[in-house]
Amino acid sequence: MPLYSRAALGLAATASLLALSAGAHAAEPDLKGRCLALEKTMAGHWPDAGTRIVSSTLQAAGPITLPPMMPGAPGTPVQLPEHCEVYGVMHERTGVDGQAYAIRFHVRLPTAWNQGFFFQGGGGTNGEVGNAIGPTGSDTPPALVQGYAVVSQDSGHDNARNSDPTHGGTAAFGFDPQARADYGNASLKPVADAAKALVAAFYGSGPHRSYFVGCSKGGEEGMVFAQQHPEEFDGILASAPGFALPRAALAQAWDTQAFAPLAKGPDGQPSFPLLSAAFSDADLGLVRDAVLEACDADDGAKDGIVGTFAQCTAAKVAPALKSRTCAGAKADGCLSANQITAITQSYGGPRTKAGQAIYIDWPWDAGVAAPGWRIWKLGLADKVPSLNVALGGASLASVFTTPPTPLPPDPQALLRWQMGLDIDQVAAQLTATSAAFPRSAWQDVSAHSPDLSGLKARGAKLMVPHGASDPVFSINDTLAWWREVDGREGGKAAAFVRVFPVPGMNHCAGGPATAHYDAFSALVRWVEQGQAPDRILASAGPDTPWPGRTRPLCPYPKVARYKGTGDLNSADSFDCAL
Repeated sequence: MPLYSRAALGLAATASLLALSAGAHAAEPDLKGRCLALEKTMAGHWPDAGTRIVSSTLQAAGPITLPPMMPGAPGTPVQLPEHCEVYGVMHERTGVDGQAYAIRFHVRLPTAWNQGFFFQGGGGTNGEVGNAIGPTGSDTPPALVQGYAVVSQDSGHDNARNSDPTHGGTAAFGFDPQARADYGNASLKPVADAAKALVAAFYGSGPHRSYFVGCSKGGEEGMVFAQQHPEEFDGILASAPGFALPRAALAQAWDTQAFAPLAKGPDGQPSFPLLSAAFSDADLGLVRDAVLEACDADDGAKDGIVGTFAQCTAAKVAPALKSRTCAGAKADGCLSANQITAITQSYGGPRTKAGQAIYIDWPWDAGVAAPGWRIWKLGLADKVPSLNVALGGASLASVFTTPPTPLPPDPQALLRWQMGLDIDQVAAQLTATSAAFPRSAWQDVSAHSPDLSGLKARGAKLMVPHGASDPVFSINDTLAWWREVDGREGGKAAAFVRVFPVPGMNHCAGGPATAHYDAFSALVRWVEQGQAPDRILASAGPDTPWPGRTRPLCPYPKVARYKGTGDLNSADSFDCAL
């Protein structure tokens, strides 16, 4: 049965009054008229009085191309249904930096509505209002196509309006305390409430069921809702959650300090353009081979997938790496001692001078040689720069530390700044406050609480897929968080929250993995039919060594273990077991 919140019922009652006063009802055939009348219909009836509609347009059914999950990949053509497209704005203000800020949101209301509501999570530093299509997975139709009303938002700043080349470019919003708070969590509930009110006004009733879906920063946003506003959603899909973003950004600087000394220019200093050459593709292939030699067979199948990735530690991989160390100078077919030191330092995660962990370590996994790992840590030569520097450096300087540091968005300048950081000092800045910033970056841009009592009481469900070779947010952090949640729940957290690791997968997608799966449908079945997901069927894409291979994704702590007989490329040959 679908779940009904008091907020949804309240919105439904409000909608009936709005529909009568505006002379519009869900059964009215004049869809264009209803769409165009929304500004008048909603005037004086927004949950936040400062909200207004910028435009509302009835869009005919037609094609659109969705952006790719990975840079350089082709977009996906999709046929959208007829819908009312609405752009809205709230919280318009002038920031402490003199810039004009606002929270902008984008809603699409399909004329053939399934009575559902879908909040589309953001990504990176946000700053774009989003397409409000509602991506649900690599091979599944977007939420709008499925009949959901969809909202997306820019989280309180605009990359075009609020960019400043002297203060981190598009990360300049971090110099405004409210903009930082809006980016972290403060914009989320106001947008959800405004969108639900719009849904109720347009259709004559509020949504019968509500879902949030996001990955990365969107995953963090899902965690904010789960922990701070559990009344908003019946189901939340928070993939690869950046719920410890400030610490993860410091880990990116830690990575730069490990890898950049391998990329020195003619002047003897680390060079950003040379960073991608710190490890060649063949070098990373050697690291992958060492991981597979050490850990591949531990799940019962030597198949190129490290099912038991959580047990694949540095100590276990070290002998295999040592056997691939060059006897003398660096040469093809072997790794230099400095390379092994650097990658071991990276996988170990950032630590203080006293050896205390600041973030967490990473499991050694076979996705290390995939483009989706390289693009963050090192970059793709002549294609995409290291995102750890270009995005991570700017974000750490402007958004995740107090006080923020003004830097130009120049990769070489960001690399020099990351190289010069005192890790202990910056770690303290993650939780620091000041007169200008009474809340720390950690308070504003993290959602790491293991207290999900509100979500449990609500009867809502939370699913958390995460790639084992995610180079941005370590799956070890997600697993440690889940163990805390489970401890608080007396070992019964799986009744309402489940983590689904994806061995080999990089950040949200890609890698030598069965990274194509439909977690959203599994979430809907859990919420609406009570079918708890004991396994999710996943398949490998054409960019893997085994196109078409299938595997079960198992809820942690279970892993996919080979039965001992059967086709290694078939999910039927594997059980989810401890």
